[in-house]
Amino acid sequence: MRTADLIDHLGTSVVGRRREIELVVAALAADRHILLEGPPGTGKSTLLREVAHELGVGFEFVEGNAELTPARLIGHFDPARVLADGYDADVFVDGPLVRALRAGSLLYIEELNRVPEETLNVLVTVMSERETHVPRLGRVGAADGFRLVAAMNPFDAVGTARISSAIYDRMCRLAVGYQSDDDERAITVRRSGASPIVDRAVELTRRTRDHPDLRMGSSVRGAIDLVAMAATLADVRARPVDSPEVTLDAALVALTGRVRVREGSQRTAEEIITELWHEVFEPRPDREHDDAGKAVAPTGAAPT
Repeated sequence: MRTADLIDHLGTSVVGRRREIELVVAALAADRHILLEGPPGTGKSTLLREVAHELGVGFEFVEGNAELTPARLIGHFDPARVLADGYDADVFVDGPLVRALRAGSLLYIEELNRVPEETLNVLVTVMSERETHVPRLGRVGAADGFRLVAAMNPFDAVGTARISSAIYDRMCRLAVGYQSDDDERAITVRRSGASPIVDRAVELTRRTRDHPDLRMGSSVRGAIDLVAMAATLADVRARPVDSPEVTLDAALVALTGRVRVREGSQRTAEEIITELWHEVFEPRPDREHDDAGKAVAPTGAAPT
């Protein structure tokens, strides 16, 4: 498949990411390692998975976290078989890195900046030398096609650490931001189905990203869950899907866990989401901050 056709085809499965698709495909075609950096829920993993699928290359997935030791990434000798057969190559259990090297696959590491430094040091050598050396096993070289692709959230997200310049120097970096409101509406419809509240669900979710009392807003996943929750909650309560007692509780359940209140703020996530819900779902010319600071329990009670 021609590169242009591949990019066009990817555009049907990845909403609103034409530029990012072009850059990722170009980087991989140039045999470069690439890092996607952006907030949660911006489609980084989806983009990389779809590109790998359309390219028809192998894809080794690794979840980056504090428990990812070099041994878990590279592999290990089976202790029971070592006792019987010694340190033979057949006794070695390949980890995702070695599998990707041998097969010429993409090694995808999610949440790269949650990976311990000693494990990242293994990747520095692999990216520089296209090989790794395992004690008692020897050299494992990279087959054609091997590349490291990774995604990470911004450094200031909880649990993240700074990535060393040695990693950055060996990877191309692509910053990924939130999509447009039109794209987020299209994603929400694709994931949760058409609904009369899609536009307002997306608007409410996007407003969480600019609220002065929130240091982190919700990704489009909040709008997706809000629409899905409203549909099922409407059935449970035998109420229209756009009724206040349905949409408010759906918003509270879908969004309060995804936002982060700024340190020092005296308000709760429930109060802030309720305020935004009033602005979007029940706008009134005379309403300024009537409901600011009023806690509304997510139990189905209709708002005042």
